[in-house]
Amino acid sequence: MDYRLFGNTGLRVSELFLGAMTFGEEAGGVAFDTAREIVDAYAEAGGNVIDTANIYLGGHSEEYVGRLLEGRRDRFVLATKYTLSRDRSDPNAAGNHRKNLVASLEDSLRRLRTDYVDVYWAHIWDPFTPIEETMRALDDVVRAGKVLYVGFSDAPAWLVARANTLAEWRGWTPFAGIQVPYSLIRRDAERELIPMAEALGLSVAAWAPLAAGILSGKYRTPGAKGRHDAAKLPERSHTIADAVVEVAGELGVSPAQVALAWIRARSERVFPLVGASGAAQIKDSLASLDLVLPDEASARLEAVTGFEVGFPRDFMAEHKTHGAL
Repeated sequence: MDYRLFGNTGLRVSELFLGAMTFGEEAGGVAFDTAREIVDAYAEAGGNVIDTANIYLGGHSEEYVGRLLEGRRDRFVLATKYTLSRDRSDPNAAGNHRKNLVASLEDSLRRLRTDYVDVYWAHIWDPFTPIEETMRALDDVVRAGKVLYVGFSDAPAWLVARANTLAEWRGWTPFAGIQVPYSLIRRDAERELIPMAEALGLSVAAWAPLAAGILSGKYRTPGAKGRHDAAKLPERSHTIADAVVEVAGELGVSPAQVALAWIRARSERVFPLVGASGAAQIKDSLASLDLVLPDEASARLEAVTGFEVGFPRDFMAEHKTHGAL
């Protein structure tokens, strides 16, 4: 396992982040002993980032992570999130405003059995809260020592850029990273978000890198069901999954390893955020770190996605090609 810096900070993070969204047998996720096996296998390989959220499986995910890290908390980069509703009967139990931030953080610290989190993410853009309020409130919890670094998940590029400009001007803590959905099936982040991250020096945690299992090939069997129903998937998803499986067969690796290797090769700023239902699955994902896709294979995979970067980048590239830039 190699390590890279998290955004424009000195924090060393592993090449693969572990997502704990499925931890919590009480709420339909994986059992505690299985979660321990997953974390132990990840840590043994050198992984050091565990990502969760206050709403994952009703808080059980944070509770499991807190128990799993007892006695070794400081060896991990522990990340959690706030924004989504903690109580739908309370209008102030959701959003990126100061009241929800403070209450959510205190709940998370209690469940995680720690007095600080390494990375605190705003979970999604809240258009009702001024970004100035969010940035100042995040800076306050950093100054209080309860949070070390901050990030933004599921937000437009222009908002992240504006937030970090405000932080720079006003001496607040800037976002060090973003979280975005990114996979061969969903490449939207290549239009604005990843270029912004590269320009501003932010890290990118790529969630759903296997498109909720589609790219593992599990839905190629008629009638297969999970988070998706194979019969209801778009033809494009099946076409891309078939290409991934074909490349995997040629290289003698798993489809998941191919999908993760493709993401890792796209940008040094991108870190796949992987989940697991057991130790075998996380070990399979970790094996992707040793895989370098041949250029021809990458080109084939990208061709079947049918992705177009769109305006203005395609327009600018055209003018650069013609010597106008």
